[in-house]
Amino acid sequence: MEPFRFLTAGESHGQTLGVTLDGVPAGLELSADDLAVDLRRRQGGYGRGARQAIEQDRAEIVSGVRHGRTLGSPILLLVRNRDWENWGTVMQPSALSDEEAAALQAAADEGNMRATPVTRVRPGHADLAGALKYGHSDVRNVLERASARETAARVAAGGVARALLRDLGIEVWSFTAEVGGAALDPARATRSREEADASPLRCPDPEAELAMIARIDEARSAGNTIGGVFEVVAHGVPIGLGSYVQWDRRLDAALAAAIMSINSIKGVELGLGFEQTRRLGSEVHDIIDGRADDGHWIHRSNNAGGTTGGISNGEPIVIRGAVKPISTLARPLPSADLITGKPVDRAHYERSDISVVPAAGVIGEAMVMLTLVRFILETLGGDRMDVVRERMAAHRTRMATTPPPPRIGGREASGSTALAGGGEAGSGGDD
Repeated sequence: MEPFRFLTAGESHGQTLGVTLDGVPAGLELSADDLAVDLRRRQGGYGRGARQAIEQDRAEIVSGVRHGRTLGSPILLLVRNRDWENWGTVMQPSALSDEEAAALQAAADEGNMRATPVTRVRPGHADLAGALKYGHSDVRNVLERASARETAARVAAGGVARALLRDLGIEVWSFTAEVGGAALDPARATRSREEADASPLRCPDPEAELAMIARIDEARSAGNTIGGVFEVVAHGVPIGLGSYVQWDRRLDAALAAAIMSINSIKGVELGLGFEQTRRLGSEVHDIIDGRADDGHWIHRSNNAGGTTGGISNGEPIVIRGAVKPISTLARPLPSADLITGKPVDRAHYERSDISVVPAAGVIGEAMVMLTLVRFILETLGGDRMDVVRERMAAHRTRMATTPPPPRIGGREASGSTALAGGGEAGSGGDD
């Protein structure tokens, strides 16, 4: 069983979203204010829709914390949906009485879109596949859970992970790298983290941000949506998280899966990512300059994005997510009806964002942090934060310590053999 895991629950217009975290060590300082910061950041960003004006997300800590410190027991967080007040009968969990069912039918007959079953499936959404998989004749049963509203619960969980990682000297941040083809230029990325976070698109490059905003405005005017790319960077990650010995223990694979699990993500890159395919090996691989006096291993670059062989290598973790345009368009695409199977001129439409790239970046942070916490606790163990801190300090020291001399046939090598470094013998590990 994994030492750390989390599960979310809830629907977009249900009463609440919830998340349970199991395996958080005891003794971690935690408050609702800690969680509120990232929830607020998730709701921001130029191009967001009307829902963000309704919700003012805040996580309620229901269990697992007492007097501001975690207990080691499961933590339950709730994020209330204020918009629930407008969806009560439509989304209530209990069976409808005859009177309630009649009232809902009457509302549908009068053209109330909330009361009307959804059968016109949206291209690019989970509507069709989800309805067929679970046997639903009303797509609302799919879209309520498939909605990205669920990610508010993940971000709340990420706030817990952030508090734990920060305690261990690890910081995670994201920024918007591209929207609609308008991309950040690292040479113009002059904004600090705080300045970028306060900007409309959370972009360090002011000039690129203006071009991104123009693309969003164009999409809005056309009744369309637009995608982009966010980048997440984690500083302070020690060498040695993850492993090459099995596919499911590779840190890079888990990070890629975590980012890909976010709604609307269709591509993931670590480090240079796909750019590596357009360069020669001598231009890609990070030259190792040796070990510094403090034991830190020095790489001339970080093209690998902080992992090699599925293991963290001490450089910052750098991972990007490609966000497709939102599936719900103000000018809906042609589609088909779930029940009749016939073409329709317009797919279903509910209010929608134009662009969610800055928000997706915050969700990306949460998923990276939750993944790092899992790998740290798998590597170090520990049911108490003081023990985890001690073990992290010992782990960092161990990773910075000179390894013992190599051995041949069970005996310590000596002289020139011990210093030879292997030369060209063997397969090189690339077979």
